[in-house]
Amino acid sequence: MARSALLNVMVQSALKAGRSLARDFGEVQNLQVSLKGPGDFVSQADLKAESIIKAELMRARPTYGFMGEESEEQTGSDGAHRWIVDPLDGTTNFLHGIPHFAVSIALERNGDIVAGVIYNPATDELYTAERGGGAFLNDRRLRVAGRKALSDAVVGTGVPHLGRGHHGKFLVELRHVMAECAGIRRMGAAALDLAYVAAGRLDGFWEKPLEPWDMAAGLILIREAGGFVSDMTGGTDMFGTKSVAAGNEYILKGVLDLVQRPVPAT
Repeated sequence: MARSALLNVMVQSALKAGRSLARDFGEVQNLQVSLKGPGDFVSQADLKAESIIKAELMRARPTYGFMGEESEEQTGSDGAHRWIVDPLDGTTNFLHGIPHFAVSIALERNGDIVAGVIYNPATDELYTAERGGGAFLNDRRLRVAGRKALSDAVVGTGVPHLGRGHHGKFLVELRHVMAECAGIRRMGAAALDLAYVAAGRLDGFWEKPLEPWDMAAGLILIREAGGFVSDMTGGTDMFGTKSVAAGNEYILKGVLDLVQRPVPAT
């Protein structure tokens, strides 16, 4: 599998940050038994991972902009390119010693995502995609699942947690989708959920609210694996609406139809 110089930079940055997170994850598991808990330690792991990624990326392309979850956005002097980074997606999983979390790095060019990397250091699974070059898990080419009926589909989502999102509206969406599909999965890391759609492990996905760094790399992975992505209105303003839905053309349409159904009268 041939990679461009830019994608190689992204991969090396993700792997380096992943090694740091893997070491810290071992410490978090040890901290579970302490009364104080590992919360402060995890925030430091998050910040350290972003610092590693930013240093690597900016060394390679110092004129590019940078948007990361843990730091203030930096505008690039070239005006066309921006790195979009989540150094630790699935923080709550990480905090609880659950080995389902990832580094996510995307490259945006003139408003379009042109490359993406998602890496889970706990499983050593590296997802990569570049516009026109396909999507890969390690060295294996990816393709979205081919199921056409929602009744055969397993669909991923994100459940809004304490203080975030409209819980009542989500429960209505969930009721509509789970009544029509084979199963619902909520695994706690949106970047990996999107990567799983690209890999055919999940047939579809929907979630809101999400930030650009939660979904940017996953968007190109799914597109390059032959899938489709939209916001939850069926449009293309995923970053503006902070929402995403994904799948092959049949599953995406089915999910959108269900989540857009009106709230039933009581």
